[in-house]
Parts: sequence; C-alpha cells; structure tokens
Amino acid sequence: MLKALKNIFKKGEEPTTPPTATPTVPERQRATDGQAPRDKTPRPPRDDTRTSRPPRAARSEQPKPQAPEADKPRRERPPRKPKAPVASWNLEDFKVEPVEGKTRFHDFPLAPELMHAIHDLGFTYCTPIQAQVLGHTLKGKDAIGRAQTGTGKTAAFLVSTITQLLQTPPPKERYMGEPRALIIAPTRELVVQIAKDAEDLTKYTGLNVMSFVGGMDFDKQLKGLEKRFCDILVATPGRLLDFHQRGEVHLDMVEVMVLDEADRMLDMGFIPQVRQIIRQTPFKGERQTLLFSATFTDDVMNLASQWTVDPAIVEIEPENVASETVEQHVYAVASKDKYKLLYNLVTQNDWSRVMVFANRKDEVRRIEERLTRDGVSAAQMSGDVPQHKRIKVLEGFREGKIRVLVATDVAGRGIHIDGISHVINFTLPEVPDDYVHRIGRTGRAGASGTSISFAGEDDAFALPPIEALIGRKIQCEMPPDELLKPVPRKH
Repeated sequence: MLKALKNIFKKGEEPTTPPTATPTVPERQRATDGQAPRDKTPRPPRDDTRTSRPPRAARSEQPKPQAPEADKPRRERPPRKPKAPVASWNLEDFKVEPVEGKTRFHDFPLAPELMHAIHDLGFTYCTPIQAQVLGHTLKGKDAIGRAQTGTGKTAAFLVSTITQLLQTPPPKERYMGEPRALIIAPTRELVVQIAKDAEDLTKYTGLNVMSFVGGMDFDKQLKGLEKRFCDILVATPGRLLDFHQRGEVHLDMVEVMVLDEADRMLDMGFIPQVRQIIRQTPFKGERQTLLFSATFTDDVMNLASQWTVDPAIVEIEPENVASETVEQHVYAVASKDKYKLLYNLVTQNDWSRVMVFANRKDEVRRIEERLTRDGVSAAQMSGDVPQHKRIKVLEGFREGKIRVLVATDVAGRGIHIDGISHVINFTLPEVPDDYVHRIGRTGRAGASGTSISFAGEDDAFALPPIEALIGRKIQCEMPPDELLKPVPRKH
C-alpha cells in the first residue's frame, strides 16, 4: 500500500534536482537564556533568497495531505499599506527652537515620515526617558529602562523600533505571520494602548501594526493576520503563544523585541510563557532587546541579564515620581459612608473625568451599578468585562461620555488617558506599589492632578507602608459634613 501511494504522488512529476534542504524552525538551534556576548560588528543583510518556510499547521483536527515543500508556490506578496500623502508637509513645517537642557526629536536622525507623525501628535521636546533611551537604542544597543507610567516610555521604544524597521528593508520573501518587531505587555488594555500609539506613529510609513489579546475573537484576529504583512506585533503572552503553537505566527524574523512592565509580568506569573516566546526569536546577539519596568528588583535584573547583551541602563525618575505631581489626600471615613462620600465628591464638584479604584471585582461592579442608578455616568473595568466592551468603555471615557471609570488594579494598570483630573481610592491597595500606579493615572507627564483615598476601618492599616514607599506622610482628614449628605433618591 505504501509503495502504491508513493507511485501515485510521483506520477507525472518531472525529474528534478532535489533542492537544498533548509532546517525547519523547530530544528534550528535556538537561543538559550544564557548566550555568548553579542558580536559588535554590523548585522549582515538578511538572505532574501531563502527557501519557503514549512507549511502552517492545519487548522482542523485531521491534517490534510501536504505537497512536498519544494513544490509549494510562495504566497504572493500583497501590496504594502500605502503611505499617507506627505507632499503637503516637510520638516520645515515642524519648527522647534533649541532650548538649553532639553532634547528635541529633531536632534535624532529620524525619518521624515516618522517626524510627520510626531508633529501631528504635538510632541516637541523629548521627556527625560525618551532622550536617554533614544540616545542608546538608535545606535543599536539593548536597553533597560526604569519608568513609571506617564513618563513617555511607550513613545521612546516605539520611535526606536519604527526607526530600525525603516532603516532595514524587509526580506523580499516573507510570510504574513512573521513580525519584524515584537512588543509583549502583561494586560489587554496596555496592548491596545501601545498598538494605538504605534498606529499613530506609523501612519505615514507604510508599516503594519497588529495586536493579539485574549478575550477577543481568535478567528477575527487570524483573518487580520492573513490579509497583510505584520511589521509590529503587540501581544499578551498567552494569546501570542496560542498563535505560535498553531503555526500562524513565526518569530525567527524578529529584529526588535520589547518587554513592557516586566515587574508586572513577574507578579502575574507570565515569565514562563515569556521564556517560551523568547526561545523562538533570534539569538539575543542578533536582535535588539528593550526591557522596561517600574521597579528594578533582583528578579527583573536577573531576567534582563539573560535576555540582553551589554544593555544601557536608564533610570530617570525615583519610584515615587507620581507623588511629586499629584496632590494627595486621605479621608478617614467609615466603610458605610464611603459611597456617599464618592457620590458627593463627584456631583458637588462637577468632576467630568474621574477614575475610581477598588481591590475586588465585586466591589467594582457594585460601585458602578450604584453610580449608574443614582444618575452618574459610570462604567466598570475588570477582568470580568469582555475585551470588546473594554475598548468601547475606554473610548467613551476618553471622549468624555463616561464621567467615572471604576477599575481594579490589573485592569487599570494599562490605562493611559490624558485629562484624568482625579483618582479616588475607594479602598487602599494591599500592595504599596499599586498606590503609586493608581495615582499615576492623573498628573501624567508633569501635569498636576489630585488623588483622594478613603481610609476605612478595614484598610487603614495599608496607609503606613504606602507612606514609607513614597517617603512622606499623608495627612489624614475628616471629610466635611456636606460631603456626607445622603444620596438623593432618583424617582
């Protein structure tokens, strides 16, 4: 029977010289976590004549018979995303005067298409972390950055990544699911935000940005991958592994890899998944690796030593950076009066964009339901909210249609929205670092903001560790009587 099948497949074939076999991806020797130092010589150009990649894994349970790889035609390359018109704009339209002590984006060798997007976003001078990170990464060095949210780190690694991709032409032969840059982040909200920022910065470059997150339709994300090449892929670890294990994404073309909020990935138990992903990328000496974390713990630095080569270490702000730009208050209030205090603060002061944090998902749900019932436009953000609804909620909050966004720490960590005037800690966090991240939703990038924390009988013990972390005492006040008035009944 086996001989008969072989004869059937060979029937009608012209005798050819067997092609030189190329090792399949699993057969290639992959990088281990500890590797030889990077060769400092410039990277050689990629071989654009390499043979086709082995076929993707079949999506059905029963794989279909596959023709020999050498006989399979290469997928036709679709046209790249067209660049947005740039004829009406040139760099002379983007004038930023030199200022002593400040670094302009003009001071770096950035492509005109990228500068056009930076101009549209209203960026003029680099933030401190942008200036220092770009000074190293644009020269091809790996980098480790300690940065809180709101300091501009996302733009720092995106500008660097986009510049690398524009300077190095893509191979002529390439599969759709072969990203050239990979950005891994711990939460769905952060992935969506990074991808949005990347879309804004690449709109004149022709580069394609894609995002993979759990909680959204897998087939819909797959269809997007099959329509166009993926230049920059932003993903959560779990969903990226889903795509890779099904053979839809291959990571051996990654030129730049970014790990954002490495400390949070440690806390959430994602590091084993991240290790699996990194082993599928080129050797650490053949890719540029950027790692960012809010804290430089021993665990974070150990990971950085395994995944980078001679990295530049950038530390700009102290860990309590948010506390210097945010006015902080603590109200001593009984647990039964917390909701009255929240309602009166929002309505009496007519606040329009407020973020409220609670420790548990059930607390978040109850607060949001009570605010909505009492006539305050509110929405919740927690792990129970489907991803498509999260995106809709964030857009409504960003546009001012939602006044109050109630969130847990995991859901709120990746939310970067300008104009949040107040952050309210309905319950104080059990982890002091989370307090810094919470109040960092306001007072972003040097702007001023206000945080108000409710210290009840159950969570007042959390205040001393927070004060120790930020290095200052927060005065505890009694709320004025007018802020404890009963909530009016809605008829």
